[in-house]
Amino acid sequence: MKKKLLFVCIENSNRSQMSQAFAIINGGDKFEAYSAGSKPSGIVNPKAIAAMKELGYDLSTHDSKSLDEVKAYAPFDAVVTMGCGDACPWMPAKRFVDWVIPDPKHMEPKEFNEVRDYIEGKVKGLIAELTVE
Repeated sequence: MKKKLLFVCIENSNRSQMSQAFAIINGGDKFEAYSAGSKPSGIVNPKAIAAMKELGYDLSTHDSKSLDEVKAYAPFDAVVTMGCGDACPWMPAKRFVDWVIPDPKHMEPKEFNEVRDYIEGKVKGLIAELTVE
């Protein structure tokens, strides 16, 4: 049975989108990854698309979604919030994790990529933890 991960940030345009992508890249066939926002912007940030393209992943195929749009996939093995705290409503899950990750929306490419790479490390760590459970 595949483990299901949900990554949540407010706009679902940067951090949660990249987290979902890294879970897809690194989770193989053992994981399903979703992302959503408590107040989705409706777009994936072009900066996030460019940052992921540098790594060979096409983030332009993703959509900015609301929590209502992904609740049908619940329960999740883990719901990861990106430091949005109380803005993120509860979702059925075995585990809740809050990563305090700065919003890279207005960052220059170098800093944006530093946040991207930090997210990749966090996602790899989560996948490793869940693989041994």
